[in-house]
Amino acid sequence: MSTPALAPDDLRRLCDFIYRRTGMLYGEGKRYYVERRLTQRMEGTGTASFAAYMGLLRASPDEAERLVNSFTVNETYFYREEHQLRALSGAILPEIVAARGPGDRVRIWSIPCSTGEEPYSVAIWLLENWAMVDAYNIEIVGSDIDTDALAAAKAGLYGERSLGRLPPALLGRYFDPPRGGLRRIIEDLRESVRFTPANLVDQASMAPEGRFDVILCRNVLIYFDGASRAGAARNLHDALAPGGFLLLGHTESMGRISDGFATRRFGDAVAHQRPAA
Repeated sequence: MSTPALAPDDLRRLCDFIYRRTGMLYGEGKRYYVERRLTQRMEGTGTASFAAYMGLLRASPDEAERLVNSFTVNETYFYREEHQLRALSGAILPEIVAARGPGDRVRIWSIPCSTGEEPYSVAIWLLENWAMVDAYNIEIVGSDIDTDALAAAKAGLYGERSLGRLPPALLGRYFDPPRGGLRRIIEDLRESVRFTPANLVDQASMAPEGRFDVILCRNVLIYFDGASRAGAARNLHDALAPGGFLLLGHTESMGRISDGFATRRFGDAVAHQRPAA
């Protein structure tokens, strides 16, 4: 099937559909990207026209999920933005547990977590770099709107592109021997991270997870428009425990999005804190 050339109104309809479900804004400037993914889904469903495919989208929640999955961006790797991991173990977590006792729970949320490299990185980093990791009940949750990415995260199979920044000693400690060019993260670590579906722009899908002490939400707000960023900021604020910390991507900031956070600097890392009061 050749890539369909969408009429401007049809392009807007499809982009609106994606926007309402993800907060990601597409338009004429991303026409080629949108049309390529539409073609893939039309081929996958055997629909012969845009009108037929839109009818299927309205009738089939499963196909709507598959379309959303095809538009998500899953570029990630282990130990990405390592300066934030250093801040997490060196300053943020010690501040959080200062008023807690041994065995108390500390909750960390990676959203969106893509294929799992980020939450697994947090688990490995804390085991390697935070001496108090065994003194507390550390709960790590990874969530994403992309159900295919979540399935990959649960499987825990990774190639060289994901693993390239990990020292060989960590590969040996936390991954099974390579098979077919892939390494699987060891079972103990796979069981230490819980993966769930959630949508940053849908408060109802985030609320069941409760509140967290630390949220990593990196490199996704850059794909949102102003309204979606503001909605995501409200949802992230609600998902943080008072005094909790939000870590964004290095090109992102809450400064122009929300006044509900205090900006804190920990060495090279910037964090956004929900006030304790």
